[in-house]
Amino acid sequence: MTLAYETVSENRSFGGVQGVYRHQSQATGTPMTFAVYLPPQAQHGKVPVLWYLSGLTCTHENAMTKAGAQEWAAEFGIALIFPDTSPRGDGVANDDAYDLGQGAGFYVDATQEPWAPHFKMWHYITHELPELVFGNFPLDRDAQGITGHSMGGHGALTIAMTFPQRYKSVSAFAPIAHPSESDWGRKQFTAYLGEDKAAWAAHDATLLMRERGYPGEILIDQGASDQFLHLLKPEALAHAMAERRQPGTIRMQEGYDHSYFFVQTFIPDHIRWHAERL
Repeated sequence: MTLAYETVSENRSFGGVQGVYRHQSQATGTPMTFAVYLPPQAQHGKVPVLWYLSGLTCTHENAMTKAGAQEWAAEFGIALIFPDTSPRGDGVANDDAYDLGQGAGFYVDATQEPWAPHFKMWHYITHELPELVFGNFPLDRDAQGITGHSMGGHGALTIAMTFPQRYKSVSAFAPIAHPSESDWGRKQFTAYLGEDKAAWAAHDATLLMRERGYPGEILIDQGASDQFLHLLKPEALAHAMAERRQPGTIRMQEGYDHSYFFVQTFIPDHIRWHAERL
């Protein structure tokens, strides 16, 4: 596996450095862009890592510029990693709908045509990109947390429950909590993974919660005025957590919607949450 990458940009931010980088991915067979924020503490040694997975239509840039996370990452001495949400470019399958194809990888490894050649986002996020960033940046591999918004919250929860020894902390903003029973899930899982619902279960946070749970606490914030609540299905995950006696908190935030104004408001709580556990 190549660890080579190129620097797209680097900017000073809250005493640290916000960088954007590009590399040739073996997992997707395409160039992939990602962002890393290194807090000022990284000048003196390895720092904990918080992965932030973004939602539908997003690139690495959305959370990097809209979440307001760098100030709090600098305060708590945590690095932030913002991956892209899918492969992109000429020759990469796409769809006219915003919720399938480029910008909508759903953090799975596609097995169906025309998606299978490039849509390997599970492998990319859990294997290839970690090897690259830990091989090139002053990051503590033993202190990783993961979070995300919407489709990215789905990815964060499913990845953390699959690799609980790797991710010491997990949180989510308005995650797609039960995709097997939502139009944000059934459509994409059928396209990427086929009709066999057994293959879907490994990527459904509610089903994973029922099956295995997570060894630590979980923090989830959900806007009570979210226009996509009927697609997110937080009540299904809440019920599964209650059945399992899963330690954690789901907070319904009155008046908040699905936007990055919601994320900006609660990102300090989430970074503090991860800092306490990392």
